[in-house]
Amino acid sequence: MTSRVNRRALLTAAPAAAVPIALAAPAIAQTNPEVRWRLTSSFPRNTDILFSTAETVGRRVGELTEGKFRITAFPGGEIAPALSALDAVQSGSIECAHTASYYYIGKDPALAFFTAVPFGLNARQNTAWLRFGGGQELMNEMMREYNAIAFPCGDTGAQMGGWFRREIRTVDDVKGLKFRITGLAGQVFQRMGATASVVPASDIYSSLERGTIDAAEFVGPHDDEKLGFARVAPNYYAPGFWEPGARLHFIANQRAYDALPANYKAAIAVACAEADAEMVAKYDVANPLALRRLVAGGAQLRFWSRPILEAAWRATNEVMDELAGKNERFKRILESHRRFRDDVYTWHRVSENSFDNFAFTASQTVR
Repeated sequence: MTSRVNRRALLTAAPAAAVPIALAAPAIAQTNPEVRWRLTSSFPRNTDILFSTAETVGRRVGELTEGKFRITAFPGGEIAPALSALDAVQSGSIECAHTASYYYIGKDPALAFFTAVPFGLNARQNTAWLRFGGGQELMNEMMREYNAIAFPCGDTGAQMGGWFRREIRTVDDVKGLKFRITGLAGQVFQRMGATASVVPASDIYSSLERGTIDAAEFVGPHDDEKLGFARVAPNYYAPGFWEPGARLHFIANQRAYDALPANYKAAIAVACAEADAEMVAKYDVANPLALRRLVAGGAQLRFWSRPILEAAWRATNEVMDELAGKNERFKRILESHRRFRDDVYTWHRVSENSFDNFAFTASQTVR
């Protein structure tokens, strides 16, 4: 009799024990609100690595929040002009953007540092400065003035020097050149005698074809091949000394970000950190293959002469020092950037550069 009672007690007790577990799931779900954000990219859909980085962030945020927080990415020009992404986020008309801060140097030239400056930091060095050298803190200090917060979100690695309708052999050949180029590099080339302009990626080909511009730089072989520049400007120069690494950022409206639960904020940080590491790896796989195809198709691979590089180095320092003399914040960030650059350059000359100088050529010449 006792054993039968105990069995019945155990059987009837089991559902009761399960009740708290059954109730827990909806209780937790209620703490995770449904949130929908729109993201405007500064890049067209056919620049797949650039644009897909924004899509990757949106997908990972959704996965990390069980689909409760969704970010939908739109290419440049669809819900906001490609080069006005920061303005859209600042106004709150769009919650977030994936863009390059140097597109907005008209607001403050110091914004260039957080993407790239001529003869600045490569992708690895820039990561170190942003994460542990105080760079990201300096950027978000600026972003607060635009009602925004930023997260590093991808780097192209060292870029190419652009596509030119004619050869550029000497410093004099730069004079009078109509060059599509972004960031402070435009001011450097202007000092060298060129006319610089910023043209959205979607309009570069047509501008080259019509002769509105004589030359254009964008990113590197993978993107440049997709945009077809070799057909209208066959001279392909290296290196893009003004972008030894170009860092992009996920920029969110500050009020919209502040309203998020803590775990949604963490999801953004995690998704952006993953995307930040993935982009340069994707380019390092895609660019060598694209460069081979471009050269095989008739692109003329050329390298800047040392006199041109030396003239650009001098012009860069002149531009930076003049801006620092007019803008106290620019001066403060320049001091941080230069101090870090000089230290890491010294170290990488000993470690990375000594290895690269031998191994990169030995792989093709030593038998």
